[in-house]
Amino acid sequence: MIRQETFNHIETNSMRAWWLAARPKTLTGAAAPVILALSAAWRDTTFSWTPALLCLIFALLMQVDANFVNDYFDFKKGRDDHETRLGPLRACSEGWITPRAMELGIGITTLLACIAGLPLVFWGGWWLIAIGVACVVFCFLYTTLLAGLGLGDVLVLVFFGLVPVCTTYFIQAGEVTLPVFLLSIGMGLATDCLLIVNNYRDREQDCTAGKRTIVVLAGGRFAEWLYLLVGIVAVLLPFLLSISSPVALIPLLYLIPHVRTWFNMKRLSGHALNAVLGKTAANIFLYALLQSLALLLQS
Repeated sequence: MIRQETFNHIETNSMRAWWLAARPKTLTGAAAPVILALSAAWRDTTFSWTPALLCLIFALLMQVDANFVNDYFDFKKGRDDHETRLGPLRACSEGWITPRAMELGIGITTLLACIAGLPLVFWGGWWLIAIGVACVVFCFLYTTLLAGLGLGDVLVLVFFGLVPVCTTYFIQAGEVTLPVFLLSIGMGLATDCLLIVNNYRDREQDCTAGKRTIVVLAGGRFAEWLYLLVGIVAVLLPFLLSISSPVALIPLLYLIPHVRTWFNMKRLSGHALNAVLGKTAANIFLYALLQSLALLLQS
């Protein structure tokens, strides 16, 4: 009851309603891979401010777009019943945003993201249009199809790791090196921890709804160990190439909060896992900051 009363004064389609629908806490997850790639470019003395800002704006707009798409289609499919939902409240299901307004919001946000991303072809080439189209297409396919087929984790690895890190770095440097490639894998794996917790929390509801996530297919105990392992591999992959440098030890500090959050994940359930979700999001941003700091100290 407290969760509902906290938001019962929100006007439909108001600025506050749109702000909540955009899920501002998720924006750090979109910014993290871009910041990491730009730190690598700074280290390699190939940094340029204009494309850097455009990459960041595109990433943030696409994250908001993905949040709107997820909100709208989960509502249309009846997945966001506030009586059974364990995660944070959603705008359409709570009546903060009308479905018609959300359709318009999705269209505007998609258009703004494309406008922000299109000028990047001057630095990276026309092939970037294909990358942009893929981002938009899979933004829709994630919620409408692929997340229910156990492919959500793969998409996180690709679109929160490989695509933003490698593409951002390529726009800056004109190439993608092996260290940057491993950083992109590490970033994607660290971000996947967020999806693992989300699916771990919702595993019973997802199973009932026929949503086939990895957690539903493999079980809760598997998800617990997967969460721990994925975070460890995320740190060790880039570490192996720079082990000779003392500053390479800095990102290993990420393992402290990661392991602590893992312990909390194992002992909590239901609504209580939302706190683990929030802590995991903070850990992801910390991962990017520690990796970026290590890169900048090498410059």
